[in-house]
Amino acid sequence: MVIVYYSSDFVLNMHLKFYGFLQAIAIATCVRDFWPVLILAPSSLRLHWASMIQQWLAVPSSDIVVVLSQLGGSNRSGFTIVSSSTKSTVHLDGLFNIISYDVVPKLQNVLIATDFKVVIADESHFLKNAQAKRTTAALPIIKKAQYAILLSGTPALSRPIELFKQLEALYPDVYKNVHQYGNRYCKGGIFGMYQGASNHEELHNLMKATVMIRRLKKDVLSELPVKRRQQVFLDLAEKDMKPINALFRELEVIKGKIKACKSEEEIQTLKFSEKNLINKIYTDSAEAKIPAVLDYLETIIEAGCKFLIFAHHLSMLDSIHNFLLKKKVRCIRIDGSTPAASRLALVTDFQDKDDIKAAVLSIKAGGVGLTLTAASTVIFAELSWTPGDLIQAEDRAHRIGQVITSDNGYWFMLMLVSSVNIYYLLANDTVDDIIWDVVQSKLENLGQMLDGHENVLEVSASQLKSSPAKQKTLDSFLKRCNSVGDSEHESKPKYQRH
Repeated sequence: MVIVYYSSDFVLNMHLKFYGFLQAIAIATCVRDFWPVLILAPSSLRLHWASMIQQWLAVPSSDIVVVLSQLGGSNRSGFTIVSSSTKSTVHLDGLFNIISYDVVPKLQNVLIATDFKVVIADESHFLKNAQAKRTTAALPIIKKAQYAILLSGTPALSRPIELFKQLEALYPDVYKNVHQYGNRYCKGGIFGMYQGASNHEELHNLMKATVMIRRLKKDVLSELPVKRRQQVFLDLAEKDMKPINALFRELEVIKGKIKACKSEEEIQTLKFSEKNLINKIYTDSAEAKIPAVLDYLETIIEAGCKFLIFAHHLSMLDSIHNFLLKKKVRCIRIDGSTPAASRLALVTDFQDKDDIKAAVLSIKAGGVGLTLTAASTVIFAELSWTPGDLIQAEDRAHRIGQVITSDNGYWFMLMLVSSVNIYYLLANDTVDDIIWDVVQSKLENLGQMLDGHENVLEVSASQLKSSPAKQKTLDSFLKRCNSVGDSEHESKPKYQRH
């Protein structure tokens, strides 16, 4: 049955997540005869999965089905978008079918009936709560699969009992009794039954022997770029897109008038109106993106890593800050209203205090002169028109640090640069479409002028390298699955497309 588990060194090192994506896609490719594939993911990552599949596999966009709660915005990539709110039956007939955990209970009957033999569960710690509806609905689907891949940097956030449902989903023959598991590995807690931890080393060895492949930062550090940028495409609600769509239609009218106009004076007047309209789209795009940005932050918060999040508009900064406070996430905030005298103390708190997880920063005020290297994750909720502002902001976490050490009485100063993972949260048919192109164009011009070659704000592109030694590789898990498949699945699945 089912047996692959991937874990990285806590999502503090979120650049490893990219490797998790690629390994899961690679495994799915190795078992192409058993497609279609079902992908369960947090809602904020559904379109990111679709984009990664499109980027790395020769799969037609129309064969990538994404289930969204409501239809809205553009679909430039050509994915097959299905609404989960429809009263009719949802048809999951793509080669890759991507849904959020929250939708699984609603679609459980459809998912069971479709009989997916390859299932990928991203951020699988979403299944840690045995009583949650999404857990009880998702487990039978994962158990039924012949190949299941669970991805998580934080498979357990605080105690071993949080692992059990994930382990049971992968290997129910071994992890089949919660009471045996709890009495052996979860003793000693003071907050109720099975809330402690015991026999840690034994559990670690058992998981490695049965279901777990673990990637640590030190194992792959030499493979990681110093900066890794990724685009995350947000799913905006239709009601939030309506005013922006209206503004874009108005913008097209003005552009048409400019092209047709012959009077220089009138052209300048129209261009002034065009600029004001683009600024209006910039402001309204921030408002429209707020719910999707906060939804994405849910995933980051659950991972427990330190992060910086940049925005431009006060409405976005306020919404993010209030959301973190509501979630009881300790954070600092630096924007244009923050007194200069207070900024150093805020930075020191963020750098030195482990329980301060987030820094909410305006791109202008928080993007220059601050050293925030305690975080290796940088998120842009909005873009800036000036590429230099974005690069400066990225470098708040990506800076040279110093380590003083000694050996036999001799002292050394080592200069270190940490790797940083950078996420740009973008939404189609908003001002992001305009700004991203403007930023790239400006970088190309600057690169040609200053360096003699074009520069661009490069996003995700990498290569897989060999996995660390001293632990099982994917091959051993696939062989075990194949041996099960030979005996239990004599005939090939009917669903094959090339």
